[in-house]
Amino acid sequence: MKQLPASTNGFASARKCAALAIALFSASALSANAAPPTEARVTVTTDGSAKKISPDLFGIFFEDINYAADGGLYAELVQNRSFEYTPGDRKEWNNLTSWELVEREGGKATLSVETAKPLHDNNPHYALVHATEPIGRVGLANPGFDGIVLKAGDSYDFSVFARQIEGVGGPLEVRLEDPQAGILAEATLPKPGSAWAKFAVTLKAAGDASKARLVLTTMGAGKLGLDMVSLFPKNTYKNRPNGLRRDLAQVIADLKPKFVRFPGGCLAHGDGLDNMYRWKDTVGPVETRKAQRNIWRYHQTTGLGYYEYFQFCEDIGAKPLPVVPAGVCCQNAGNYIPGAPKGQQHIPMAEMAAYIQEVLDLIEWANGPATSKWGAVRAAAGHPQPFHLEYLGVGNEDQITAGFEERFAMIHKAIKAKHPEITVIGTVGPFASGEDFERGWKLARQLRVAMVDEHYYMPPDWFLANQHRYDTYDRMGPKVYLGEYASKGNTLFNALAEAAYMTSLERNGDVVHLASYAPLLAKTSHTQWNPDLIYFDNTTVMLTANYHVQRLFGENPGDVWLPNSIEMQRPVEPDRTAGVFLGTWESQAEFDNVRLESGTARLLDETFTRDSGNWRGESGDWKVANGVYKQSANLSPALAKAAAKIPIKAGNARYTLSLRAKKTGGAEGFLIGFGSTYADNYYWWNLGGWGNRSHGVEKRRNRSMAPVGGQVPGRIESGRWYDIRIAVEGPRIRCYLDGKLIHDVTDDPASAERLAVSSVFDTPSGDIILKVVNAYPSEVTTRIELKGPRSTVQPSASCTVVGGDPAATNSFADPYRVSPKTTDLTVGSSFIYPAPPNSLSVMRLKPRR
Repeated sequence: MKQLPASTNGFASARKCAALAIALFSASALSANAAPPTEARVTVTTDGSAKKISPDLFGIFFEDINYAADGGLYAELVQNRSFEYTPGDRKEWNNLTSWELVEREGGKATLSVETAKPLHDNNPHYALVHATEPIGRVGLANPGFDGIVLKAGDSYDFSVFARQIEGVGGPLEVRLEDPQAGILAEATLPKPGSAWAKFAVTLKAAGDASKARLVLTTMGAGKLGLDMVSLFPKNTYKNRPNGLRRDLAQVIADLKPKFVRFPGGCLAHGDGLDNMYRWKDTVGPVETRKAQRNIWRYHQTTGLGYYEYFQFCEDIGAKPLPVVPAGVCCQNAGNYIPGAPKGQQHIPMAEMAAYIQEVLDLIEWANGPATSKWGAVRAAAGHPQPFHLEYLGVGNEDQITAGFEERFAMIHKAIKAKHPEITVIGTVGPFASGEDFERGWKLARQLRVAMVDEHYYMPPDWFLANQHRYDTYDRMGPKVYLGEYASKGNTLFNALAEAAYMTSLERNGDVVHLASYAPLLAKTSHTQWNPDLIYFDNTTVMLTANYHVQRLFGENPGDVWLPNSIEMQRPVEPDRTAGVFLGTWESQAEFDNVRLESGTARLLDETFTRDSGNWRGESGDWKVANGVYKQSANLSPALAKAAAKIPIKAGNARYTLSLRAKKTGGAEGFLIGFGSTYADNYYWWNLGGWGNRSHGVEKRRNRSMAPVGGQVPGRIESGRWYDIRIAVEGPRIRCYLDGKLIHDVTDDPASAERLAVSSVFDTPSGDIILKVVNAYPSEVTTRIELKGPRSTVQPSASCTVVGGDPAATNSFADPYRVSPKTTDLTVGSSFIYPAPPNSLSVMRLKPRR
């Protein structure tokens, strides 16, 4: 970003566009202390310096977390339909969770769960209703997921597998009942025989209900087996059987994703080897599929399985991107199951050949002819034509161990040998830097993996400050799939930080080929992870500010990047003071010889021969004893602050902090704090963090912690003294351990680019698409100039703007507080656009024919 002189002549204040949009926005302050700029110049070059970028850049990532599948996108209305819930899913659950015994008209019965002669080996449990009286009706009732929602006049497909195990029995009666409205639908089904058989009927709701329940009864003495009790709205997305909830599927389709990554995420590699997501268990008739516990502490029926994922991709025009385990399970496995093995486990080498064949069979199932073994399975499900699989993820943010490396290499080699047309996507761990990141990238380069999957969840300031992350990536090496990212919040400011970062992804679309926000869906009252893109309950879908940003980028892609430059007055940081502190994380330590110097001034020189009163313990157990400052508690974190303050003029900090530290016990290492301006604004050097595997500089801003630079592998040993020194010169931070330079990073809050611009060309339409992010709290009058052969455009363009109060969030009570507005814009090869405060503006400039 270039800097304009303080005075910029030639800028007019006339408003040629966006008057409607500007009137809707407030100029609420952001977290930056610097005075924002008021004017900028953007020059877009449309000549031969343009470069092709990925046509598949923005997609979605679906994982069954937050009840995203069962009880969510998967339209099944009956909970625990096959009686497979167990305490392994959730400790308070059992096979009859969500079911209750029904006894009517004098009927008496007992209810149990049996396994003898099940419907299918993969579906081993079923309900046994033992009617003990020949009169009355007995059976089961199910309230669904927080109640069954019915709409008057809509049809619902009911089905059940049943067999009369003992006695005479009678016809089955199914009802949809509401506590207030009574019976809203009912039907009679034939009397079951002695063998398992499917019974089905379509019910039509006579009224609306939000808390209905399904009731299934029989009459006559005897034992009745019931399994796969199901109720689907007929009005699923694209009216597909075993389909998806229409409103949720539609808002996903509205994102115009170029690809869909599924089924995970952590769900893919699973909570132990026996919990890996195995694709073959999720295809074929639903009653033959293998349900299992969900790593996010509930249950997955696999009714939404590989066939349904691939079909949904086809329905919305997105490419499928399945993820298979890399022969290892999650490194955090076993934390919730008593007695289960802990940590990453590996498929035994004797079983790897069979597992590799399983992965190859997936490709045949997706792409093979209907006459092939696995193509025939796809065809039998109703899709004789191939699904045209191009991408395949192997592994998910795994710990890059020797066991992982060996198995990934085997899988990768086999795929490339038999299916060179498939783009294999590797993994480089769960963070933006660190040991797994470095080892994963090294492995990818060694094996020449086509693409790797990076993940990171960071505060919004990190995204604003790291818009040049991919500028220096090797264009000749593996490409990048940014498979999971989010800015840890659903405010407009979060969304704008993501939008600014997405402009950098477009600029680097020649190396970043795919990107997807995560997670996608969250059901209220059943949420394990926040933030999420779309929130919902049984009746309502709530779209976040982040969603609107993703949709605007998805609706307005380009396939050619047009270089641009931004010139503006750089903000100036105000004068302030900063402090330092000492700390530990789940460890105990001693500190000595703490010295703080700024220029020739020595602000602190502490040897702890006595309690000087210069330190205040904020948390933990701190005391001066035996010539050291000791911290004895096992907290995360335990902090003590120094009274000394460092004067900083216009953001130009210059000081050195040095000390000695010794770890006396615990799991991790030291936290050496500096640049602390108030309780929620500081840096610390985290030594021996992340399980005592890495060192890293981190920054705390606005209740969020973000890395500054990358992690460096390293650990802190107990019982030895370390010499620590931190040198700060303006935005530059250098950290030394025992005299060795560990980090040399730059962090300049004033340089975080709060005005970001993307300029792309869409070849099919011939449009130039400009995306302007103004994350400043005031309007920036922006002159936009087009240079080159494509600079002649029509005088009118559409301009869609999402903006307002940066703290604003959408909610079920106020779902449209942040929402896009579209107006017309007067444009030309040179025009002025008053970029509203706290906004994303997307302009489509059409070519003059």
